[in-house]
Amino acid sequence: MITTRTLRSAGAALLAAPLAALLLSCSSGPDEARAGAPASAPASATSSATASASPSVPVTATEAYEEPVEKVRDAFATLQATYNDGCTTPGECEYFLTRVHDELDGLDAAMKADPQGRGHFREPLAWTAELRGTLHGDVTFENLKKHQDLLVGTRDRINRWMQGHPEDYR
Repeated sequence: MITTRTLRSAGAALLAAPLAALLLSCSSGPDEARAGAPASAPASATSSATASASPSVPVTATEAYEEPVEKVRDAFATLQATYNDGCTTPGECEYFLTRVHDELDGLDAAMKADPQGRGHFREPLAWTAELRGTLHGDVTFENLKKHQDLLVGTRDRINRWMQGHPEDYR
């Protein structure tokens, strides 16, 4: 299932790949890069060897880019948008449950990164931690469907909590 987060991550990886290549090519001079490499070794093989030997240079494009965390108000708004979806058909249900999970995950990250600190969001973070523990990392449709009540219930509990804390989303 392709979500907006998946598309953002894919786009970020596409942008990060040329950046990582540039960083690798600029990390050493031409003589340094080929030092120790056989004369017949292509430059690309030398760059790969240099990248794996140098801990300060990212090895993969995804390591070169960290996606910025959404603000709590923005993550909460996208979570609230899940109230427009539901489980009327199996296809819609898979989309809905995956989206609720992804939005809860994004809100969790936003709360952890918020300047108010984790203590301010203690209850919602505990609820998402409980959900994460129950899912055991299995976010397949079958497992999300099995735990649908907890997934949707966590969304609803966080929605009620946030309604009592309007300063966090206005």
